[in-house]
Amino acid sequence: MSARRAIRDAKGDCEAMAAARHRVDTAKKGLGERGPVWWHDDAPDYNRHLAKNSPYMEWFAAL
Repeated sequence: MSARRAIRDAKGDCEAMAAARHRVDTAKKGLGERGPVWWHDDAPDYNRHLAKNSPYMEWFAAL
């Protein structure tokens, strides 16, 4: 979170902004949020589908 606060505080300073963004990117890669996929379960990925166009259609309709 300190890297994200550094982005907020770097408004107007291009060098500080670039350094803070690099810190955020490094942290996200370290947490596995960016970079290559580290799991391989062979399950289809429905993240970019509408619920009505996925196997979760009935569950979503019941909400």
